[in-house]
Amino acid sequence: LGPVGDRTVIEIGPGHGAITSILAARCRRLIAIEVDRAFAAELRFQFRSQPQVEIVEADVLEADLAALVPQGEMADVVGNLPYYITSQILLKLFAAGARGALARAVLMMQREVADRVAAVPGGRNYGLLSATAQMNARVETLFTLPPAAFSPPPEVYSTVLRLEFAPRFDALGVDATGFDAFLKTCFAQKRKTLKNNLRAAGHPPQALQAVWPAEIPPQARAETVALEPMAQLYCALTLANKP
Repeated sequence: LGPVGDRTVIEIGPGHGAITSILAARCRRLIAIEVDRAFAAELRFQFRSQPQVEIVEADVLEADLAALVPQGEMADVVGNLPYYITSQILLKLFAAGARGALARAVLMMQREVADRVAAVPGGRNYGLLSATAQMNARVETLFTLPPAAFSPPPEVYSTVLRLEFAPRFDALGVDATGFDAFLKTCFAQKRKTLKNNLRAAGHPPQALQAVWPAEIPPQARAETVALEPMAQLYCALTLANKP
């Protein structure tokens, strides 16, 4: 996370507080979100004499992250994410980052998911999650841990990513809600070409032909297309569909 002496840090899923105790000694304010009632009670007792630590007993998917951050400030996030809801948590963080509430996050997740988040266009791992993540943040892979690093050991490897929240919607001239929906359409069927996915969503072939950017090959699949020409295509289609 870097220096956090004057910052607010949000920890997702502190459990018994192993990372919490390290952060509590270093950051100005620590907000630990824990869904388990027994863990939350244990944490409140453990940090009862440290007023800079706040324990929030809640499901992170239901918590209003932006409301936890003092107005005018940006918080950092750290967490070993539950692997079965990693994507949902990432979307939650991207939404808070878009509202200007978050600056960066250091997150551990299953290696396969981290590979998808960090993938570049043209690679086999690039998909909707990759595009969504990279529209919202700069992604850096830090390190990978084997199952033996944990007790009990999981069945998968785990990777730590650092995300610097930096939404690109304004820079690419697209609205967030509309472009997110467009990306879902583009990646709807991985085996289909981008053009066929858009046809299936109701865009007539002649309309696509009229606005198709030269940077995108006619038979390209969505996973081979960078975000810039994807945004160009979205803008052209949006303009063409205006009454």
